[in-house]
Amino acid sequence: MLIIILGALAAAAWFLAPRFEREAPQVKLVPDTGVLGLGSLEIDVADPGAGLKTVTATLSAGGADIPLGSEQFDPPVAEKKITLASSKLSGVKEGAAVLRVTARDASFWNLFRGNETVVEKNIIIDITPPTVELIADDRYVNFGGVGVIVYKVSEDAATSGVRIGNHFFPGFQGTIKAYPDYFIALFAHAYDVPADARGVLVVTDKAGNTKETPLAYELKNVKYKKSTIPLSDKFLEKITPLLSDVAARQGTPKEVFVRIDKGLRKVNEDKIREVTSKATSSMLWSGVFTQLSNSKVEANFADERTYTYNNEPIDDAFHLGYDLSVTKNYPVEASNSGNVVFAGDLGIYGNAVILDHGLGLFTLYGHLSAIDVKVGDAIQQRQILGKTGDTGLAAGDHLHFGVYLNGVAVLPVEWWDKKWIADNIEPKLEGKTGEAIAEAQQVKKAPRKAQPKAKVQPKSKAKPKAKRRG
Repeated sequence: MLIIILGALAAAAWFLAPRFEREAPQVKLVPDTGVLGLGSLEIDVADPGAGLKTVTATLSAGGADIPLGSEQFDPPVAEKKITLASSKLSGVKEGAAVLRVTARDASFWNLFRGNETVVEKNIIIDITPPTVELIADDRYVNFGGVGVIVYKVSEDAATSGVRIGNHFFPGFQGTIKAYPDYFIALFAHAYDVPADARGVLVVTDKAGNTKETPLAYELKNVKYKKSTIPLSDKFLEKITPLLSDVAARQGTPKEVFVRIDKGLRKVNEDKIREVTSKATSSMLWSGVFTQLSNSKVEANFADERTYTYNNEPIDDAFHLGYDLSVTKNYPVEASNSGNVVFAGDLGIYGNAVILDHGLGLFTLYGHLSAIDVKVGDAIQQRQILGKTGDTGLAAGDHLHFGVYLNGVAVLPVEWWDKKWIADNIEPKLEGKTGEAIAEAQQVKKAPRKAQPKAKVQPKSKAKPKAKRRG
């Protein structure tokens, strides 16, 4: 009988033990900045044990207590979220406030009263957006190319940059030596962004208040080519090993190629985007970028390629770089100074190197037969990175050269153009205003005044020279 009683008590203890748990509820604020602005603040209350029984939240501001929410739960819940938005706080003015959150769980601990958590947070209510002054912008931007702006923001700004389409390009402070408080932002009107879209300068403070300033520039049309590339059985046999999964190599040549061109391409481009989205805030390059010496352009940026097999279109893709060829295993030079952030196998791009040039700008060198650098190396302009080859999705020996800005492929040829650098980059690095830059460019373009013709003096009547004899 005693054994039965002890067993019953043990079973009851085992059953009731979780109801006597002593873990108090958890309260988390997102974002936990201590500032409430026009954006929202989320109060996340959780109790994974016995569950929440009651949650109460109040805001004390200007001598008044404002209820944000008070709920009782039967049955208990594991989580409760309360969204706090200043727009819903009628009559609350800017200034100091105290946020108080009280949560109690359904535990039998503490004489069945449960565990309680009380959180008090001093916050500042700020609903005034930051200010921004546009110092210099671009009058013209190439479709698929890069624009550059310089601007100044108020001290309360937390983040800033240019948003265009689904892309965001951050601004960086401290690059313009004459004006250390100025920001510079490089942004791309990418090849996949509609032509009628325009960039917006976005500045956000710690409270989540945002100021947006539209950018006005004329988009210069760049004609991108379309090409058809027939695939041979020999080429398809060569590229099949790019698929690491043996099962993925099974199927018709068409099926295998589509797995490479769509599936593997996406994996590789996601990797490039990941690497080239981690911007260095300082400028690592100087002046114009250089094209591979003695090279010939075999394919252009943003070419729309249609691949055919047995005269049947089987897939299409955009070519996000320039194909440059010289001779087999030609030394590949760095187009400008920077740091190696990737060196290794990159699927369809074969053996590849990616250089970080700072301010969100990167260059990619693909299809290499050999790599002579490693991640972390500081590289000088024209330093040898490796040798050209036909690794990856390449039909012959060449270099695939790509330029990326914060994860977005951009038009490489601009960076090889000394005039484009001189007109669009260098004046802004000096802190010149947009008006001063435009005026200087107009002076350069102005036709020279015709110079007065020099008067022709009449020839003097000099005696003829005697002929030399002998």
